[in-house]
Amino acid sequence: MFDAETEAKARAVLDGCRAKRWKVCTAESLTGGMIAAALTAVPGASDVFDRAYVTYSYEAKAQMLAVPYDLVEASGAVSAAVARAMATGALARSHPCAHLSVAVTGVAGPGPSGANPAGRVHLAAALRGSDVVVHEMRDFGAVGRDGVRRATVHAALDLLRACIDRR
Repeated sequence: MFDAETEAKARAVLDGCRAKRWKVCTAESLTGGMIAAALTAVPGASDVFDRAYVTYSYEAKAQMLAVPYDLVEASGAVSAAVARAMATGALARSHPCAHLSVAVTGVAGPGPSGANPAGRVHLAAALRGSDVVVHEMRDFGAVGRDGVRRATVHAALDLLRACIDRR
């Protein structure tokens, strides 16, 4: 289902979590569950993967992850602030099971969404008892909607791995 590079990144995240006895969860918007699918495509993921939230709409972000409506209205759904709130919300809603979460929000394309061009993506990773790490991606060139989504999955897996390695 996934290419070898994606599978290797997912396996590295799972192995890292397994070594630390951590569980991981995801909160996804533009990827629609692709990060969770990459993680759970690896055999044995169930001992490490806790749950996934696919929160495509504003309402889903508010209801499932407790992202305040006023934050979305003030910052926009495609923002570092919303990615941070999604990651912390996923971790809080998964407590005490998950230790680490990753969240993504952005514009895959083909065209812009409001002031955000296609390819602007915000990622955040929250680790229980630590600061939230936020990263922005932009300017993918001419990779199209699928390419932006694939690159976002890779970036999210890399961000998770960096958080694991940091602790």
